This record gives sequence, C-alpha cells and structure tokens, in this order.
Amino acid sequence: MAAEMLHFHEMGFDDRLLKAVADLGWSQPTLIQEKAIPLALEGKDLLARARTGSGKTAAYAIPVIQRILASKQSVREQEVRALILVPTKELGQQVQAMMRQLTAYCSRDVRVADITGKADLSAQRPILMEKPDVVVGTPSRVLAHLSAQNLVLHSSLEMLVVDEADLLFSFGFEADLKNLLCHLPKIYQSFLMSATLTEDVQALKELLLHNPVILKLQGSQLPDSSQLQQYGLKCEEEDKFLLIYTLLKLSLVQGKTLVFVGAVDRSYRLKLFLEQFGIPACVLNSELPVQSRCHIITQFNQGFYDYIIATDEQSLADPAAAPPPTAGKGKKKKKNTDKGGRAKDKEYGVSRGVDFQNVSNVINFDFPMTVESYIHRVGRTARADNPGTALSFISHTEIGVLSEVEDALTGDTSDCVLKPYEFKMDEIEGFRYRCRDAMRSVTKQAVKEARLKEIKQELLNSEKLKTYFEDNPRDLQLLRHDKDLHPAVIKPHLRNVPDYLIPETLKGVVNPLSSRRKKKKKMLKSKPDGVIKSSFKNIQGKNPLKSFRYSAGRNRKDTPVKS
Repeated sequence: MAAEMLHFHEMGFDDRLLKAVADLGWSQPTLIQEKAIPLALEGKDLLARARTGSGKTAAYAIPVIQRILASKQSVREQEVRALILVPTKELGQQVQAMMRQLTAYCSRDVRVADITGKADLSAQRPILMEKPDVVVGTPSRVLAHLSAQNLVLHSSLEMLVVDEADLLFSFGFEADLKNLLCHLPKIYQSFLMSATLTEDVQALKELLLHNPVILKLQGSQLPDSSQLQQYGLKCEEEDKFLLIYTLLKLSLVQGKTLVFVGAVDRSYRLKLFLEQFGIPACVLNSELPVQSRCHIITQFNQGFYDYIIATDEQSLADPAAAPPPTAGKGKKKKKNTDKGGRAKDKEYGVSRGVDFQNVSNVINFDFPMTVESYIHRVGRTARADNPGTALSFISHTEIGVLSEVEDALTGDTSDCVLKPYEFKMDEIEGFRYRCRDAMRSVTKQAVKEARLKEIKQELLNSEKLKTYFEDNPRDLQLLRHDKDLHPAVIKPHLRNVPDYLIPETLKGVVNPLSSRRKKKKKMLKSKPDGVIKSSFKNIQGKNPLKSFRYSAGRNRKDTPVKS
C-alpha cells in the first residue's frame, strides 16, 4: 500500500504551490488529502468525513489554490472565485493562516481575505472592493456584506467550501445559509468537510451538493487506543477540584493541557482556585475579544502556556439546552445569559475545529452535553500521528451522556472506550483540607470581580493588538494572558506541597521540596571556577565583622586591621 501512495509532486501542482508545501515539511499527503485532492481537481463535488487533525483544511485549500492559479493563466480579470464558510471566528483566522502559508510564493496571484472579525462592515468594504480571490467568513458575516453589496458572487464564484459542516446549523446559521444561497450562481463546485455526519450535514448536502463523491475515511471518529488513551473517572463536585489540583500540582499530567468546563463562571472559578496554589492558567471563553482569543491560541501553540481553561458553551449553540449538570444547577442558567452588560460572541467555538498544536492532554472537568461535543473536545489532542490522552470527570448526573458517548464510539468493538482511571482517592485525602480552604476563598463575588477585571484587561489588550502591536510585533510576545487575577485572598502557604502530604506511592516520582534543593545544589556545583560567590560565614568559618581580620587575597596571610 505504501508504494501505491500518491505524493504531492505527482498531483500536477504549480511549482510555487509545491514549494510552499515543501516549506511546511509535508513529505506526503494524509489519507483525506490523498483521496480528496485529485477528485477536487477533477471538478467533483465532495462530502468528506474525516476525524479531527487529519488534514481536512489542506485537503480543500490546496485544490482551491491550484484551480485559481490555473485559471489565472487564461483569465486575467480579478474576481472572487472561492468562498470558505466557517462556523467560528477562531477557525476563520486559522484557515486564513493556512491559506497564506500555502500561497507564500504566489501571494500576488492568489489573494485571501478573512472577514470573520468584529470590524464594522464599512471597515472591511475596501478589502472586498479589491475582489480577493478567496474570501473566508461566517455565513452571517458574508450575508451582511452581500446585502450591503460589498461583495458580489452571482457571476464570479467557482468554488464553495463549508468547513466543520456539522456545526454550522448548530451555531444557528441555517437561515443565513439559505439566504446566502440566493446570491450564488447556479453552477459552482462545493466541498463539505466534517468530523461527523449528522442530520444537519445531510440537510446541507441536499442544499449545496450535486452528485457528490462521499468520502467516509477512518471508521472511528477518534484515533484508536494506540494513539489516543481515553479515561473516565466518576467523581462529584468537590472531588473534581481535589483531582485537578493533585494532577497539576504534583505534575502527574505532563505536557500542554486543555481543561474544558461548561460555563464562563466555572472557568474563572477554576482559574482562581488554581491561582491559590501558584498554578497559572489562561481562560478562553466567548466574552473575550476575538483578537485576544486568537492571540491566546497562538501563544499556547508557541509554548507560552501549559494550561488553558476553555469554555465549551452549548447554550450558544442551542439556547434551549440546559446548562451542564454541576453544583448550583438552578443558578447556572442565569450565569450563561448576558451578564454585567457583556454580550457573548455567538460565533465563538474553541473546541470546534481550532488547531491547538501539540496538545498532550484534554481534561473534561465538566463532561460535554452531547456526543458531537465530546468528539470535538477530545479531537484537540492526538492530532495527525501524535499521541494524546483524554480524561473525563463524570458526576452521577452525567452518566446518561457517558452512555451515549460509549455507544457512539464503541462501534464494532466490544471494548469500553473510556477506560476507568485507576486513582486511589484515599491517598490524596491529605490535600482535601487545602482544597476546601482554597474553595472558600473563591467566592461568588471574587468570581464576578475576576470576570470583570479579565474582560477590561483583554479589551485594552485587544485595542493594543490592533494598533500598537502592528508597528511593534516583538512587543506582542510580552503580552501574556495567564497572569494572576487575585480578587480572591491568596494564602502563600498553599503554594508549597510539604513532604508529609505526598502519598507514599508518589514520593519516588514527585518530591517538590527535595527536587528544588537538588536543583539548587546542582546549580552551585556547576558554577565556573572563575566566579566564586560565597557569604562571609563560609570563609573558613570566620566572619570579618567579628574577627576584625581582612583577607586581601588567597595567598596572603591574614593581617590584623589597625584601629
């Protein structure tokens, strides 16, 4: 099979496109790319289902660019030839970044515009008046520009791409999408890319596709157990906080980690709780400005942060959906609404198609409400051929959803998808009083203040991102998003873990205090001979303030100092 695999240079691409692919380090196409690209270049409509992290974006981006480059050889008139619809702003920016990487050597011939941002229509009008070859946007944004006549597609459009198609209807874009179709020509090529084939995708297929080729690649919607380890742990509210503290503070979770919660308040409560123990984390939710959200994701991918607490808000997708079943269930619904005058961004979706790079672990602090949400969350790790781990905390009220996830993912195999996470809770009972102490400090008022403080700060950062950092890109690296918010009372003693609290079974693996001392000793030993720093008490046990003797050099004998 390996010998029969088609390589990029055998697909008949433009040399400039091949050079950009080589710069990205792609030696050969992934399965979805190998199957989809030749069909797309033949002009066929495609409905492709492939799991997250399989290279779906490049599977449509490459043929779109190749077809535009081919048409430019005969037609010189500048027109919008391709439209890429995405459900979220974050995914829109990611698609634009991928397109720019692939057009690095042909950027004059293939121009790309991302209109997913929150800028005024009038501010984006000049970009669209130049008629970029490819436009990336959400259905509502594209429709607004079409209605304002900033964008005209009825005579020029050749290709339509719908990325993460299974999410467009759930994000409330059904009406926008149907209205948008009235502005498109009768004949155009369509691509539908999706991680799952839901009823919404079938409805989209009827609307957009004509005699499509259907690609159902990788029978499982998530990687198998050799690449992705999935664990479940049944625990209640207080135990969730105890477990997350133990896992992060004792470094039992290694590598970059995404922690998913079910509501905005929960994300701030967890951040403030971890702050008590000196564990920094970023918060990512729909209330933050889109520029800040994208900057957080970029810095996370660059290795600036180890932990992101992300809010996967199902209430945005379905206003009638109940909030995640956690403590204080009756009150959570109010908190999901617009609070403090700050509107949530309906085009936010951090678990939806966004390419977090090199994520080692996904922790479902609150279990997702649907099977699709679980797939999209867990799909942030074990991408491409990288290994990953997913750990889900499951309360007694979430057992029903767990059963649905198990049924959907088990497929033909009889093995349990979510293996039980073997963790002896009695061994970490010593930490419980510390967690209770920290949780008492994280009051509702502290959460409210943290939320307001974070939003104000990020709004300022967002303005800076748009203006100052355009001229000073190096200073952008100094802007961090995981700083302590500190509205809760911080108790310094909680930052350190004394030896006697560490379980016996972990003492060989984790010993924060002794490891710190060993590191200090190692640093002292490794100092070069030319630099000797020592306190007075270390000079042969003599203190010059007491002996009134002064050593001018190593070889010179001590001489008494005359008074």
